[in-house]
Amino acid sequence: MNTMNTKLRVAIIGGGAAGFFAAFSVKENHRDAEVVILEKTGKTLAKVKVSGGGRCNVTNACFSASKLSKFYPRGEKPMKKLFSVFQAVDTVEWFKKRGVELKAEGDNRMFPVTDSSRTIIDCFHKEAEKLGIKVLLQKTVNKIVPRADGFSLHLEKGVEFFDNVIIATGGSPKETGFDWLKNLGHSIVPPQPSLFTFNIPHDPIKKLMGLVVEHATVRIQGTKLSYAGPVLITHWGMSGPAVLKLSAWGARVLAEKEYSFKVQINWLSIKNESEANEILDTELEIIRRKKIINGNPFGLPSRMWGFMLDKAGIDGDTVWHQLSKKSRNKLLNILLNDVYEVRGKTTFKEEFVTCGGVNLSDINMLTMESLKCKGMYFAGEVIDVDGITGGFNFQAAWTTGFVAGKLN
Repeated sequence: MNTMNTKLRVAIIGGGAAGFFAAFSVKENHRDAEVVILEKTGKTLAKVKVSGGGRCNVTNACFSASKLSKFYPRGEKPMKKLFSVFQAVDTVEWFKKRGVELKAEGDNRMFPVTDSSRTIIDCFHKEAEKLGIKVLLQKTVNKIVPRADGFSLHLEKGVEFFDNVIIATGGSPKETGFDWLKNLGHSIVPPQPSLFTFNIPHDPIKKLMGLVVEHATVRIQGTKLSYAGPVLITHWGMSGPAVLKLSAWGARVLAEKEYSFKVQINWLSIKNESEANEILDTELEIIRRKKIINGNPFGLPSRMWGFMLDKAGIDGDTVWHQLSKKSRNKLLNILLNDVYEVRGKTTFKEEFVTCGGVNLSDINMLTMESLKCKGMYFAGEVIDVDGITGGFNFQAAWTTGFVAGKLN
């Protein structure tokens, strides 16, 4: 912290969501500070632009700090404390005060009412301009040298002095991407992909690409990992909220398996065959004289229903009341316990999310200040905190940026 009468200078390294929010917080808490965002690329807020298919999934309509924290596979306990300072309801209010209304969709994801990430980007740029925050592009920080009174930042052209530094550089796919922080004494949890889809090569289910089953339960065989929700069939395998959320919870386990494992899918999200039989018996009163292909008792998408019948070896032209008990049991077993071999993953380049980063044991998680480097703070995905899909990673960025910017 600056002890002289000169203006406080704060560098934010990284022009993403966390970096901008940290900059706003610094100006809110230290009005006269000179705040500079240093972005190594030629553009800011790249993830904000592509998030939610270009609509920007700003946060999640979960307005309880304790409940909100449970959506973080890594960092639940410290995030719970941080959410008591700034959580989703505060995010909604922050944007509202700046003329940006957010809306919640059926799954609690929150977007700007304009359905455009440009709204969020424009809001941030306008706020930065209003607060006098300098945003410098293509500014790579080659080295940070701690001093007794602050930090010297070695840029490609010259050296700049700052009283405080906030690191908001995001995740890195490789541990070497954190070497510069390691050199400052921080320990690094090796990064692994945290949100990815399952590749299922050579399986005929890929013919159903584009199809969504709204209520499925996906389980990783040999583990306790499972998640329920929509499953999307893609040209490479399976995606959708259930798969993406499961990949987050299982990020480290699946990395250890080298992304080679079996998934067991309950396409009906019905507990067991006994319950499925009860539903089928009830429906048979209506559909017993229908062809099986036309009498779809569980409401699956028609293409998926036909695929399941083929997999069970059942002729769709068979009338329901003519179906043998053996074939019926085989069909129900496949619907409730379908198994696929996963061989590899697909990640989203622009929306790449990792678990790993600066070890939380090296950070005061009440202030976001480094315990290894006084006067240095962290915000966003550079630390070993990550949320499942649904607006939680942005919320972590807003919260950690808000707290870091206090410079407590």
